[in-house]
Amino acid sequence: MPRLVTCRGGERGCGATGGPLFPGGGRIASGPRAGGGGSAGPAPAPSPPPLPLPSPPLPAPFPLPFPPSPSAAGGSHARRRRGGGGRAAVAAMVGPGALQRARRLCHWGPAVALAVVAVCSATAMADAALWYWPLDTAGGSVNFVMLLNWTVMILYNYFSAMFVGPGYVPLGWTPEKSQDCMYLQYCKVCQSYKAPRSHHCRKCNRCVMKMDHHCPWINNCCGYQNHASFTLFLLLAPLGCIHASFIFIMTMYTQLYNRISFGWSSVKIDMSAAKRDPRPIIPFGLSAFAASLFALGLALGTTIAVGMLFIIQMKVILTNKTSIESWIEEKAKDRIQYYQTGETFIFPYDMGSKWKNFRQVFTWSGIPEGDGLDWPVRDGCHQYSLTIEQLKQKADKRVRSVRYRAIEDYSGVCCPVTKGVKTFFTTPCTEEPRIALSKGDLILATRGLKHWMYGEKILISAADGGIRERGWFPRNCVEKYQHDSETDQPVDGEKKIK
Repeated sequence: MPRLVTCRGGERGCGATGGPLFPGGGRIASGPRAGGGGSAGPAPAPSPPPLPLPSPPLPAPFPLPFPPSPSAAGGSHARRRRGGGGRAAVAAMVGPGALQRARRLCHWGPAVALAVVAVCSATAMADAALWYWPLDTAGGSVNFVMLLNWTVMILYNYFSAMFVGPGYVPLGWTPEKSQDCMYLQYCKVCQSYKAPRSHHCRKCNRCVMKMDHHCPWINNCCGYQNHASFTLFLLLAPLGCIHASFIFIMTMYTQLYNRISFGWSSVKIDMSAAKRDPRPIIPFGLSAFAASLFALGLALGTTIAVGMLFIIQMKVILTNKTSIESWIEEKAKDRIQYYQTGETFIFPYDMGSKWKNFRQVFTWSGIPEGDGLDWPVRDGCHQYSLTIEQLKQKADKRVRSVRYRAIEDYSGVCCPVTKGVKTFFTTPCTEEPRIALSKGDLILATRGLKHWMYGEKILISAADGGIRERGWFPRNCVEKYQHDSETDQPVDGEKKIK
């Protein structure tokens, strides 16, 4: 009997009616598959033999198609992508397509990030040169050069991360061996197979190599090619803000001290009083004090927020495990525990040494290791160890999903006022999209919250183009499809999605 399971991380899945996971009685065909990024695309010839997938509730272990690779650095792993490092950054800024890449600046993320850098840098240089540490001294000159150096390095790595980009899987890409297609998901948008460690980004509308996340601050993805420059930006920004904060604090302290007069019972601050230090030409007035205080708040906030992001990225680099891959590993453990298969999932890209993992991202040449398509793996694993696990999870999610039918129209807005107060105030805090619904639409729900559900709209007509529509929608806009309601049974001790 189909059953409901509840996964960690607040994700719920529901039982669905019986039937094969894929055409052919629970097997993966060599071409595109349902639930694996699309179902349309060229099937390689000749067609390799199908690979069996686990069928709930007790899936069998997934057989390996070939022995694990004996070395982590052999064969195609020695290939490198040309044009990395500083030359790639310059080429991305002034080369062909530079105007199109410059459009990434037209977004709230880069606008806010560059505004913070401009305010903190300009205010720190003005405070240091005019009031705290004038340029006519050796220390003042060195301090000013250091401030300027922080700004240049921060902006260089920021624009490198933005314009160089993460690297994309070539459109129409297929693995060198046609039989390897059976271990990969297919992307209908890019019309190509997803290379190991790559994922499709809805924002960039491309399959990204070694995708970690889409960062709104650079309006681009963090991935294979720009991971090093993005991490350096996260390191340099807090260091520069700490230096600037010191300048702000010392400037306000010294200038306020020059204007304090002590009485027997009071302390007065006269911002218009004559200064004890006659060197500054421009007076430090109330507006300058307010600007320094505001810049200090920005600098301290940036130090804390960006510093935490740097710690997260260093954890990603030292374990050689992206944020998406960490989530895949967690779901793999949940799947193995639920079905009690006796499997042991080993993450294939952790080389067993933090230094080796670090060298996968940071190199002396500035060019990341590999070509973004093939990756060195640890002993006991092979190139498709992770992609096979992803296929298992996709199949399991498809089996546990449940069908709903829309009973009300929904425009797809983030916070719908007409769907109730609770629905309005409990909208999911995520960048995942919302899907518009029309009365009668069928949706395949895979997870849900109390007042919201996430699923994929079932496209029936060929005019829909075959592009998957996935996202959140209000729970009170749908009802359980009658056919599924008659067959789904809850697991003892667990609640069904009603």
